[in-house]
Amino acid sequence: MRPISLSLAATVVGLGALWSGAASAASCGNDGAGFSAWVPEFQAEAQSRGISARVAQAALSGVAYDRGLIAYDRTQRPFKLSLEQFIAKRAPASLITQAKSRWAKNRAVFDRVEQRYGVEAPVILAIWGMETAFGAIQGKKNVFNGLATLAYDCRRTEMFQGELLAAMQLVDRGDLTMAEMRGAEHGEIGQAQFLPTSYIKYAVDGDGDGRSDMVRSSADTIASIANYLRSNGWQRGGGFDQYGPLAEWNRASVYQKAIAYAANKIAEGS
Repeated sequence: MRPISLSLAATVVGLGALWSGAASAASCGNDGAGFSAWVPEFQAEAQSRGISARVAQAALSGVAYDRGLIAYDRTQRPFKLSLEQFIAKRAPASLITQAKSRWAKNRAVFDRVEQRYGVEAPVILAIWGMETAFGAIQGKKNVFNGLATLAYDCRRTEMFQGELLAAMQLVDRGDLTMAEMRGAEHGEIGQAQFLPTSYIKYAVDGDGDGRSDMVRSSADTIASIANYLRSNGWQRGGGFDQYGPLAEWNRASVYQKAIAYAANKIAEGS
């Protein structure tokens, strides 16, 4: 979910037992001076919380303090586009056309997902398209490097140390490989740009292969978006302007309204 000013709060969920109190043992800093000493400290913390030594070491191998990310994180401003400007940028007519085409080609998947989760295809397609252009733009940043930098920073230490532990768990339990841990600046992953804690809480297996792979699997992505919305109060047949559940996806009202707009356009003529 990008940019972070629109998206970060949308995917932050309550930290589970693995991540609870993640900052209690590991330190933090307001510049990069202590980062190299922090890395082995956090690696030990991760292992004490059940992450395998292999994954903890591989995840933090070669990470470097990202001053550019910290500068961006500390200076970002609230999103300022009007609804019309935002729709033109993130939900143009071309996206609506692509969404309808994907719906037609994958109707059986969408029908199965709606039957199970009670979430209609148009809103799933709107989110999927707006987040990553249906998986085409997932981000190329090293998720572990960004999360390690933010986990070390004292501004939101506990939150991002929890996200870093969750990212390690995704690899440890076999959902994603280390090479697949590429995404956006703040650690968002896959075709729906879930933060790692949200990935663990809401990602599901939509194609029956036994894993939740939102990097490569469209079916997993479709089902996981539906599971996220249902878990946050989406009601079948309640229309696409269900701003309560959409606010859990993204706190920015302009984003919520754009999702509803795009979903209604996608549904036209269906």
